[in-house]
Amino acid sequence: MVCIPCIVIPVLLWVYKRFLEPIIYPFISPFINTFWTKKAVQETGNGDQKASETSNGTCKPESNGVATANGAPITADKKMD
Repeated sequence: MVCIPCIVIPVLLWVYKRFLEPIIYPFISPFINTFWTKKAVQETGNGDQKASETSNGTCKPESNGVATANGAPITADKKMD
Protein backbone atom coordinates (compact mmCIF):
# COMPACT_ATOMS: atom_id res chain seq x y z
CA MET A 1 0.00 0.00 0.00
CA VAL A 2 1.34 3.44 -0.91
CA CYS A 3 1.16 6.25 1.60
CA ILE A 4 -0.89 9.34 0.76
CA PRO A 5 2.07 11.79 0.63
CA CYS A 6 3.82 9.49 -1.85
CA ILE A 7 0.92 10.05 -4.24
CA VAL A 8 -0.06 13.63 -3.43
CA ILE A 9 3.40 15.26 -3.47
CA PRO A 10 4.37 14.10 -6.99
CA VAL A 11 0.96 15.12 -8.32
CA LEU A 12 1.24 18.57 -6.74
CA LEU A 13 4.76 19.00 -8.12
CA TRP A 14 3.57 18.01 -11.59
CA VAL A 15 0.67 20.49 -11.42
CA TYR A 16 3.05 23.23 -10.28
CA LYS A 17 5.64 22.55 -13.00
CA ARG A 18 3.05 22.12 -15.73
CA PHE A 19 0.56 24.89 -15.01
CA LEU A 20 1.60 27.24 -12.20
CA GLU A 21 5.31 27.78 -12.83
CA PRO A 22 4.84 29.35 -16.31
CA ILE A 23 2.50 31.88 -14.72
CA ILE A 24 4.40 32.54 -11.48
CA TYR A 25 8.02 32.40 -12.67
CA PRO A 26 8.11 35.76 -14.52
CA PHE A 27 7.08 37.48 -11.29
CA ILE A 28 9.49 35.69 -8.94
CA SER A 29 12.53 35.45 -11.24
CA PRO A 30 13.92 38.90 -10.27
CA PHE A 31 13.96 37.82 -6.62
CA ILE A 32 15.55 34.48 -7.44
CA ASN A 33 18.28 36.16 -9.51
CA THR A 34 19.27 38.35 -6.55
CA PHE A 35 20.01 35.24 -4.47
CA TRP A 36 21.80 33.21 -7.15
CA THR A 37 24.04 35.73 -8.90
CA LYS A 38 27.28 33.69 -8.64
CA LYS A 39 28.50 31.97 -11.77
CA ALA A 40 29.69 28.36 -11.75
CA VAL A 41 33.40 27.81 -11.21
CA GLN A 42 35.14 26.71 -14.39
CA GLU A 43 38.33 24.68 -14.52
CA THR A 44 41.17 26.63 -16.13
CA GLY A 45 43.39 23.64 -16.94
CA ASN A 46 46.43 25.15 -15.20
CA GLY A 47 46.33 22.68 -12.29
CA ASP A 48 49.22 20.49 -11.27
CA GLN A 49 49.92 17.23 -13.09
CA LYS A 50 48.66 15.00 -10.26
CA ALA A 51 45.21 16.61 -10.29
CA SER A 52 44.88 16.35 -14.07
CA GLU A 53 45.81 12.66 -14.00
CA THR A 54 43.03 11.86 -11.56
CA SER A 55 40.45 13.95 -13.38
CA ASN A 56 40.92 12.41 -16.82
CA GLY A 57 41.15 8.80 -15.62
CA THR A 58 44.71 8.02 -16.71
CA CYS A 59 46.02 7.04 -13.27
CA LYS A 60 47.60 3.63 -13.07
CA PRO A 61 46.53 1.38 -10.21
CA GLU A 62 49.02 0.92 -7.40
CA SER A 63 48.27 -2.76 -6.94
CA ASN A 64 48.48 -5.63 -9.37
CA GLY A 65 44.71 -5.69 -9.84
CA VAL A 66 44.05 -8.42 -7.26
CA ALA A 67 40.79 -7.83 -5.44
CA THR A 68 41.10 -7.47 -1.69
CA ALA A 69 38.43 -7.75 0.96
CA ASN A 70 40.21 -6.58 4.11
CA GLY A 71 43.55 -5.41 2.82
CA ALA A 72 45.04 -8.87 2.27
CA PRO A 73 45.28 -10.17 -1.29
CA ILE A 74 42.79 -12.85 -2.23
CA THR A 75 44.38 -15.90 -3.76
CA ALA A 76 42.61 -18.11 -6.23
CA ASP A 77 41.26 -21.41 -4.90
CA LYS A 78 43.40 -24.28 -6.18
CA LYS A 79 42.45 -27.92 -6.26
CA MET A 80 44.44 -29.95 -3.82
CA ASP A 81 44.63 -33.61 -4.77
